[in-house]
Amino acid sequence: MSVTQQALAVGRALDPTRSARQRWFGGVHGADYVWAAAFALPYVAVFFAFVLYPIAYGLWLGSDPELYAQLFADPRYFTAVINTVIYVGVGVNLKMALAFLLSGFFMRKRWWIKALLVIFILPWATPALPAYMSIHWFMNGQWGMLNNVLWMLFGIDGPVYLNSHWSGLAANIGAYIWKNLPFWTIILLAGRMAVPQELYEAADVDGATGLRRFAHVTFPLMANLYFVCILLDTVFALGDFNATFFVSGGGPAMSTEVLATLGIRYAYTVALPRLGVAEVMTALPVLIPLVYILMRKLRMSEAQL
Repeated sequence: MSVTQQALAVGRALDPTRSARQRWFGGVHGADYVWAAAFALPYVAVFFAFVLYPIAYGLWLGSDPELYAQLFADPRYFTAVINTVIYVGVGVNLKMALAFLLSGFFMRKRWWIKALLVIFILPWATPALPAYMSIHWFMNGQWGMLNNVLWMLFGIDGPVYLNSHWSGLAANIGAYIWKNLPFWTIILLAGRMAVPQELYEAADVDGATGLRRFAHVTFPLMANLYFVCILLDTVFALGDFNATFFVSGGGPAMSTEVLATLGIRYAYTVALPRLGVAEVMTALPVLIPLVYILMRKLRMSEAQL
């Protein structure tokens, strides 16, 4: 290599702008760079229009401290906070435990179990409105199917389920579990199917069957997926309003409202959109750490792969 070529090579290595361009654009230049920018521009515009702008506008709407003073003075807000904690805590954990058990059941290789799996998925595949409205009318105290069955079989009048705080909240949680249980069962079933069968065969050779095989093979390999599903479902449950809105309607007397439905009441029913945004933003101190932990877990899982 000549002296001139060596000098050019050193100059390229020392050129910070060139290394920065390569780092950001991967060496794309000329017409390729123009085409790359043209294809990326619509996605950037959509991101700014439907992600950054709504977030910034929402933060601006809920930035007045007087909104939070008004919010904390409303006893319905603290009722909604307690209901949300119960709704998320019971609904997510009970649903994921059931999904984990059912994923083991559906692992069995029998034709009728595969047919049952197809039927089991139907509630999740059904649109939210008719699914939750069917639960509402099923538990209606006067014309509901459940009380009609009790009357025809035993001659007794059933209770008015949705006119009580605790039974209404239980109905909301039960409807949420029933609607979303098939989805998480399929996710955990896919995780179980990804476990190498050689590990189970080795466990059988070592005499580990039943609970011991579950404790030493299945659960350690499924723990990371299970935890990620818990985090994801918690994020979804915090923002879920369908079950409460369509099953109990937040009643009686708004006693079963959760944060998501109460924010909608403030914004649309009471015509206080800024208060509704402020109410929803009070969940951010819980939501942001959950998303951060979820991203860390996903990054760790990617590194392990």
